[in-house]
Amino acid sequence: MKRDIRYSEAKRAARRSMLKGAATLAGGALLPVSGIAAGNLKELTAAEKAVNGASTVIAGHGKAIVETTAGKVNGAIRNGIFTFKGIPYAAPIGGEARFMPPGKVVPWAGVRSSMHFGQVCPQVARTGWANDEEAWLFSWDDGIPGEDCLRVNVWTPGLPGSSGSGDNRKRPVMVWIHGGGFQAGSGQELPSYDGENLAKRGDVVVVSLNHRLAVLGYLNLAEVGGERYAASSNVGQLDLVAALEWVRDNIAAFGGDPGNVTIFGQSGGGAKVSTLLAMPAAKGLFHKAIVQSGSGLRMVQPETSARLAAAVLAELGLNRNHLDQLHRLPVAALIAAGQAAMRKLGGGGMAGYRVFQAKADRAGWGPTVDGKILPRHPFDPQAPEIADNIPMLIGTTLNEFVSGINNPASDGLTEAELAGRVREMYGERAEKIVAAYRKANPTAKPFDLFSFISSVQTRHNAVTQSDLKAARKGAPVYQYLFTWQTPVLDGRPRAFHCAELAFCFDNIDRCLNMTGGGPEARALAARTSGAWIAFARSGNPNHPGLPKWPAYSAERGEVMILDNKCEVRNDPDRAERRLITNS
Repeated sequence: MKRDIRYSEAKRAARRSMLKGAATLAGGALLPVSGIAAGNLKELTAAEKAVNGASTVIAGHGKAIVETTAGKVNGAIRNGIFTFKGIPYAAPIGGEARFMPPGKVVPWAGVRSSMHFGQVCPQVARTGWANDEEAWLFSWDDGIPGEDCLRVNVWTPGLPGSSGSGDNRKRPVMVWIHGGGFQAGSGQELPSYDGENLAKRGDVVVVSLNHRLAVLGYLNLAEVGGERYAASSNVGQLDLVAALEWVRDNIAAFGGDPGNVTIFGQSGGGAKVSTLLAMPAAKGLFHKAIVQSGSGLRMVQPETSARLAAAVLAELGLNRNHLDQLHRLPVAALIAAGQAAMRKLGGGGMAGYRVFQAKADRAGWGPTVDGKILPRHPFDPQAPEIADNIPMLIGTTLNEFVSGINNPASDGLTEAELAGRVREMYGERAEKIVAAYRKANPTAKPFDLFSFISSVQTRHNAVTQSDLKAARKGAPVYQYLFTWQTPVLDGRPRAFHCAELAFCFDNIDRCLNMTGGGPEARALAARTSGAWIAFARSGNPNHPGLPKWPAYSAERGEVMILDNKCEVRNDPDRAERRLITNS
């Protein structure tokens, strides 16, 4: 039987049109572009959609050109969103530039192709790849490491045209700062970070970036190296400042408003946002801030980061007389020495989390409170009033770092095992703590209670940061708790650390392994991303899709519960939490 390959006349016409290279935009509005005559853009016809699907990509030389302060860049257009990736915002950081503040980007001639991500900061190998469930769930893209990694990525719904013929809107700008503590990650590592859908839903400009990490970004050589290395313990943060300066100087050419910039980050990205709020060099470069599961309140003390640096030099067999060799060593040797030094000092983890139990300042990568670049810890009562007029949105997920990922037996935890685990953590207080959480959650499984108790640190940090921010009285703070339970892997991941990312970026279908898809997830993504967009636009997350969201106060502890049913509750876990934190 001969295969029927006939097309309808409408489909034939559409196919011929595409073969001729006609440019189309999915979903709608005509967006004149610098470098393209408006007549070359047209809406997708029904016939074209039938042949080509709803997604349309336009790419090629001259299809989307923007002139930056360093030269012209050529991007691509996907679903009507102009996308530019891997644009340098500062000079490469290898060789003599290692451990130095970021240098000015070297201008280029002609048009630079900017359609794919640039290099990511060299870093430790990701251990999560060894766990099949975890690797499947997160679907990481670790990119290509290299010391030319100071790059930004931009998604925008429209570009200003020449001679007043283009899109001249000034859109809110949302600058994403990636997680991974201060030692790992990149602006491309998770599918949820893609800015296309957020830009489209909110008519906003989304920016993501890479910066120096770990030994390259936070090695305190000031004590042994003197003035030349005075900034070495904070160059990773100075990279973020340089990226925000790039946004200030260039984002208008991408349709963004440099006078309305929101920085937002999750986990280590939240701690980086927290730190920027205390850095004089960052003042005026952003106007709103969102901290997701990363409320950083205490950074690294100088003596602690100096001790870590000395251990790194010892691993490399170097002393203060041979620091020049640090600029010639393979970057892999520096990273390995940093990891070995942390293991020997008993460090690890991420600097920036407030510890409510009395513990020594542990060695770990993060910004150093050096009295200059970072004068004081974020939200220290005596810190400079840099961020008093910055509205904030702060929150966490319900289950954070304790979930059933990689642990199919998690739901089989018994009451006796729960009691034993909590006793190991809190000693004689364990019985009261378990009883309080059981009373508040009478139908919860033992593993759920263990997760709630183990997640108190992150939640407590968010509440403390909200309290400190509210006390400054310069601008409002809003708080959320993301409690939505993913159905994937039999629901074992729960509302895990990173669970909200697909929702605030409106990327449910890019993150099906995390979310499972479905109407409930998409509806919550619309409400959540709508709140982030509203906050970026006005400093207030309220929008018609949510119940009224009041500003946070220390007295009432107002928090928006983000779930299939969104509702405001007043500090719902205060009594149980205080049994653990003693505050």
